[in-house]
Amino acid sequence: MTRVWIATACACALLVPAAAQDRQTLDTILDTYVRDGMVYYRALKSDRSKLDAYVASLADVDVSARPRDAQIAFWLNAYNALVLRTVVDHYPIAVRTKEYPARSIRQIPGAFERLTHRVGGSMLTLDQIEQTMLAAFHDPRLYFAIGRGAVDGGRLRSEAFVADKLEAQLSEVQAECVSRGCVLVDRDGDKVKASAIFSWREKDFVAAYADRAPAAFAARSPIERAILGFVEPKLLTIEREYLAKNANSFQLAYEPFDWSLNDLTGRGGR
Repeated sequence: MTRVWIATACACALLVPAAAQDRQTLDTILDTYVRDGMVYYRALKSDRSKLDAYVASLADVDVSARPRDAQIAFWLNAYNALVLRTVVDHYPIAVRTKEYPARSIRQIPGAFERLTHRVGGSMLTLDQIEQTMLAAFHDPRLYFAIGRGAVDGGRLRSEAFVADKLEAQLSEVQAECVSRGCVLVDRDGDKVKASAIFSWREKDFVAAYADRAPAAFAARSPIERAILGFVEPKLLTIEREYLAKNANSFQLAYEPFDWSLNDLTGRGGR
């Protein structure tokens, strides 16, 4: 009986697609080391074998052969995992410039624009994944689904993105953008304060969301309409009413992006 059970178990394991096994590995990493978008980087560095194995599994994947949602999930997961490995490779991060916070991922030379990674059969930087691979899907929600290793990046989830749940996951990303302050309605100051990410990817947000803004905002600029179109469905009723009443008076301003490392170490973390 024991031999039969082992053989059956092994056969069942072989039926699990490699992609699903890899995603389960990333799920385990994120569930273990990520809490509300913050990361136990010190603990992850001391037990990095799963992360290294997952990143290695990305090297020669034929992403184009997968359905659209599976492609999106692949590139989101790849980006977030590569950010984790970039930080872990240099952790604790040395201070090299006063331009960014101490320990920021931006203290790592070329972290986004020069360091290359073999993923999906090509050598790509993090910027190339964001600006080429992710941009090709014309869904600006993706820009808030990547953590960037920063406090003001999109909230790093404690689970991997998966094709069959992708729309629900991205809808949560969009809702979290509002609840976590990527857009703040300052009624007292008659201002709308928006994340710098909107300005970085202005063209993409305008193309996808400018036409979704309520008619009351027709006189606003394309990017203002896009931001309002993106967040308006997720705003509180009192915020929607305020914006509609003051559609032509409030000022939109971009908030400075906080590049502080999303690190739980030293904050009650491990």
